Amino acid sequence: MAQKLYQMTPKEIVEELDKYIIGQDEAKKSVAIALRNRYRRSLLSEEMREEITPKNILMMGPTGVGKTEIARRLAKLMDAPFVKVEATKFTEVGYVGRDVDSMVRDLVEASMRITKQMRLQEKYDIADKIAEERILEAIDPNRKSSSGTGAPSGPFDFILNSGGFKSQKEQYEEQQAEKRRQENEAPPASDDDLTREQIKQQLRDGKLEEQFIEIEITEAPKTNNLDLGNEGMVAIGNIFGDMMPKKKKKRKVKVKDARKLLREEEAQNLIDMDQVEEEALENAEQNGIIFIDEIDKIASGSSYRSGADVSREGVQRDILPIVEGSVINTKYGPVKTDHILFIGAGAFHTAKPTDLIPELQGRFPIRVELENLDKDTFLKILTVPKNALLKQHTALLETEGVKITFTDDAIDEIANIAFLMNEQTENIGARRLHTILEKLLEDISYNLPDEEQESFTIDREYVKEKFIEKIHPEDLDRFIL
Repeated sequence: MAQKLYQMTPKEIVEELDKYIIGQDEAKKSVAIALRNRYRRSLLSEEMREEITPKNILMMGPTGVGKTEIARRLAKLMDAPFVKVEATKFTEVGYVGRDVDSMVRDLVEASMRITKQMRLQEKYDIADKIAEERILEAIDPNRKSSSGTGAPSGPFDFILNSGGFKSQKEQYEEQQAEKRRQENEAPPASDDDLTREQIKQQLRDGKLEEQFIEIEITEAPKTNNLDLGNEGMVAIGNIFGDMMPKKKKKRKVKVKDARKLLREEEAQNLIDMDQVEEEALENAEQNGIIFIDEIDKIASGSSYRSGADVSREGVQRDILPIVEGSVINTKYGPVKTDHILFIGAGAFHTAKPTDLIPELQGRFPIRVELENLDKDTFLKILTVPKNALLKQHTALLETEGVKITFTDDAIDEIANIAFLMNEQTENIGARRLHTILEKLLEDISYNLPDEEQESFTIDREYVKEKFIEKIHPEDLDRFIL
């Protein structure tokens, strides 16, 4: 997106979410205001900025109504670091769930990726020019730039060379080479420059894209990860990486692939990683958003407090200091969580928000209830969004050369069946539409490719015929003992 999220007004953020999510206006409004408040806060004086903490949001609503989808779409919209975690993974094996601090470390990693990518983008123009020079050298090796004498040959040569040591043999060879150069005058530079300009022009015109060349690139070190508890995963290779010279390896690739490889390598050499880390930490602290899904699964009713429930409450107590504001150690440095925005979401079928410990409830002051989906909403979900389900299925079958057409009464019937199935059986929200459409197109999809039939029209009768056994008055058998 051309427009940065923090420059968008709340109405514009909601408009962007409307392209993918139908209804749930209250939830979209709350999220948009929370994000705009981050921008407003950034315009204040430093003293006032420290005082204003984000207003965390708790989204409540049955499964399949759009809670996680709102988070996913926000993540795509944003330049800010964003991470989504499942609260249940912290309770997986009794008390031995995943370390709760890991959500902040994941956020810092996300922030590093974003910040590094931004810095790389700035250096791509210069990197492209350097990459072009290196490709020219690979195409025309006789014109290699005389920068350095190549890699050290022996296993200890890098130590000797770093001290400026040269053996008598090397000194003698250099003197002989210098004599030969003086005796044999090089051909006039103008001819060579002319050839180089021709190659450069052909390269820019894209005439050499398929030509194979041999390039030398820095080999990424193979690292073993070491888990240091609170510090997270540390790559052992990084500890000794700076002491050894970087390994180079030769690869034979096409010019078009070489351009990408060399561009990335040169851009990487141009950025200052210390500055990137510093910016990434600040970005995570000031603009980070953590979305905690399934937060209702760590709530425990007051009447029953033993076994797994104790573990759940333990996870709540672990999450509490992070949401309140504390300092977490990461491999890039300590991170304060005071100004990170937390969005909690859960179905709250069996538990209620009041089953969370009071301190945690207080840390999510904005409550948003998402509504159940009715028939009209299902109808819109099928047709309105940019990635509407009917558009997806039509596009999939078009790849086999078959055109599927849904009549208006068929779409109406699909929405009606989705609504009834959610009422009669388990309410799984918009996910029910996936079930219905897969079943509806099962036979057509199975028989493709079919040379005889190039188009199908799906009408109300076809839909009813497929689901005649699924939709019926409430089944009385289950009430008979």
